[in-house]
Amino acid sequence: MLLLCLSPLVLIGLDAFTNIDLMLADAMFDPAGRAFPWRHTWLAERFGHDLLKLLFTGLGVLAIVLAVALEALAARKRWRPWWRLRMRVVALSAVLVPLAIGALKRASASHCPWDPRRYGGAESYVRLLDALPPGAQAGHCMPAGHASTALWMVSLCVVLLPHRPRAALSMAGAMLMPGIALGWLQQMRGAHFLTHTLWSVWIACAIASLLYALVVRREERGAVPLETAPRLRPCLPLKKRD
Repeated sequence: MLLLCLSPLVLIGLDAFTNIDLMLADAMFDPAGRAFPWRHTWLAERFGHDLLKLLFTGLGVLAIVLAVALEALAARKRWRPWWRLRMRVVALSAVLVPLAIGALKRASASHCPWDPRRYGGAESYVRLLDALPPGAQAGHCMPAGHASTALWMVSLCVVLLPHRPRAALSMAGAMLMPGIALGWLQQMRGAHFLTHTLWSVWIACAIASLLYALVVRREERGAVPLETAPRLRPCLPLKKRD
């Protein structure tokens, strides 16, 4: 939790005091052709941007359907299954992570790499905390929206909580990899800087953590799940001795 709270400061520092975004974009940019060579390749555009987006969006819809089914089943049988709360977190993450990242992206002034003049565009390169130059238009490119279609899967680690926190942390790292890979493909195309993807990773982790605290911890605090509670034998009255 401490790492999650300190991560925004690290990301702000990366953007404000380093040139890592520009260094990586420079490596993927072709100065001779004044373009990003990977921008319209089949792997980065058709497969990475279109097909994988459909795949992970479909998985998100499946998670939502499963969560709704568990809610209905729990209502009929009048018991609160352990899985229902976890799937509620996953389903809400599948909805809220893309929505939150998309809303922040629409409000962002940051440009995509292919927008600044440095990479063949018409805009000035502006860091996160810099003001837009007079007459410049907002870029609406940060955080990375495409990666959010897979980053919600970090919430799947809640199935291991609270009993196996280390395994849950490892699972969270593994579940972030598809979203990070999507973000990397977008960086190769010139569609995002590295920090755009890292901000999306942090937002997804923050939303999943908050949902776990609000949905699971709050409801289970002080209560024993019915399916894991020990079966108690009824107390029988003691026989009186003659």
